[in-house]
Amino acid sequence: MENQATETRVVMHTSKGDIKLKLYNDTPLHRDNFIKLVKEGQYNGLLFHRVIKDFMIQGGDITSKDAPITKQLGAGDLGYTVPAEFLYPKYFHKKGALCAARTGDEVNPEKASSASQFYIVTGKVYKESELGQLEKQMENHLKQSIFARLQAENKSKIMKLYRSGNKEELAILKDTLIGKTELEAEKRKDETKLTPEVRKVYTTTGGVPFLDNQYTVYGEVVDGLDIVDNIQHVKTNKQDRPTENIIINSVEIL
Repeated sequence: MENQATETRVVMHTSKGDIKLKLYNDTPLHRDNFIKLVKEGQYNGLLFHRVIKDFMIQGGDITSKDAPITKQLGAGDLGYTVPAEFLYPKYFHKKGALCAARTGDEVNPEKASSASQFYIVTGKVYKESELGQLEKQMENHLKQSIFARLQAENKSKIMKLYRSGNKEELAILKDTLIGKTELEAEKRKDETKLTPEVRKVYTTTGGVPFLDNQYTVYGEVVDGLDIVDNIQHVKTNKQDRPTENIIINSVEIL
């Protein structure tokens, strides 16, 4: 069991109140990066620029300070990324989880995190039947990603057969890749199953289970979840930006 006394605690002073967070020691890249940005004052004056009820509140866009309401936010960053640190099922997207935002898989297959943008999970409480459906979707998503990787690995072979018009060999190769996909998915099936502990949290406290293993979770709210709830219920525009600015006045290491 991790010694909680050694975990770094920070307090985010917002215009809605204080949110106290702890940073996990076993996601050291994210912990150290967050501490560095806090010490540099990077978060001071930034906004919670994206708020979606029953999902999350997001901040850390470095262009959001004093941004007019017409300004499109969400792309501002510091020009570098932090390698993903997935520790599922130890850390998952429960309500109050502190997580790193990132760009999409198509431009970021390694799922590397944004340097400055983060979100705090609000989520919702799930029914058992919904989690069962989610597991099926996760299994299908895993198979699709395995098959896409195998296709990429065999691209030159596929193109050669395609150009030569050898449909028979193409069909054999496709069947082979499907077989390999099924075998690998079977070996990795634990990735698509919720543990009893995780399942219990999602059916009681709530969260956003479909983000697990997709975005790095590197801390959690230890005090001020009522402030997070207050923020998630504010009025927003079509871009999910609060119509009244919610400001991160400063972040302090305790």
